[in-house]
Amino acid sequence: MKTIISEEMILDDLIKTFQRLFDLNVLESTPVKRGWLNLKWKITTDSGQFLLKQYNEERYKMYKRENLLFAFTQQVRLYNKGIRCPNLLSHNEDILLESDNGERFMAMEFCKGKVISPGKANVHQMYDLGKEIGKMHGLLNDGTLGIKDNPKFIPPCRKERLQHWNSMWEQAKETDKIQLLTYIEVQRKATEDLNIEIFDYLQSGWGHRDLWVDNLLFDNNELTAILDFDRLNYDYPQLDVARAVMSCALDDNFDVSLASAFIEGYSEECNVSKGYLTNALQLLWYMESTWWTNAYMDQHSLPPARFAKEMIWLAENQKNLSDLLENI
Repeated sequence: MKTIISEEMILDDLIKTFQRLFDLNVLESTPVKRGWLNLKWKITTDSGQFLLKQYNEERYKMYKRENLLFAFTQQVRLYNKGIRCPNLLSHNEDILLESDNGERFMAMEFCKGKVISPGKANVHQMYDLGKEIGKMHGLLNDGTLGIKDNPKFIPPCRKERLQHWNSMWEQAKETDKIQLLTYIEVQRKATEDLNIEIFDYLQSGWGHRDLWVDNLLFDNNELTAILDFDRLNYDYPQLDVARAVMSCALDDNFDVSLASAFIEGYSEECNVSKGYLTNALQLLWYMESTWWTNAYMDQHSLPPARFAKEMIWLAENQKNLSDLLENI
């Protein structure tokens, strides 16, 4: 039988290891309740504040170790180039550490700032966020990392995607989840209407790939940090743009002024052509809609429910996105 280890036992193990590796005395610890499965604590030492991040065993299985280590090295490079993100501590050049009891964890600078609620950004925050993401994309795609043959996301053909929605429809119907049929139908209809050829002209490149409100910190009108680079990979930088805009600008309605402020800041660092945001949002929807909109979405916890809301809005508004964003 597998021994159940409490959070308190994990924290005690991590603190003991941290103190031994970095010769720092931990005075206080506070849990940071954010993220899925991985545990985090803010710790105060006699030399400042840090964050400890434990990698849950089940969550860790979802990653390739070499991909994580690559992401960590890029985060350090971005930090050294002035991007607002946490600096990562290393011991004997290792960033991904192992505790005395075998827990995988990392230690990093603690960044001040607050997480905003979805859709609750202001125009100043969006401008600053857009500008910083533009800088980040510029550095990630400055030639240092080269290019890959294929991006992480390969858009499936329309036929395959329609088969998926038909399957979801049948599953919802068979389980008497009549209330979900409308949401699934709007995804199917949007798939039929999509001009899928636009994906042939997208520019692939390196990106963060997880830019939603939980991974952004703000202090008043300024961005203070971009967090959690674990998913950094070669994909489409436009996905970062769309993910950040949807997460920060969609409340009960989509705030075009917030999207415009983001693109204004972003375009100061990266080239943005006409229709850039429209295409980015369509790509985000095509990638993520099957993740969050399904026959089991009535069981979603809060973050997946939020993502499902975004996918439903994008499907419902796909045909008028160009008109809605024509002045951006």
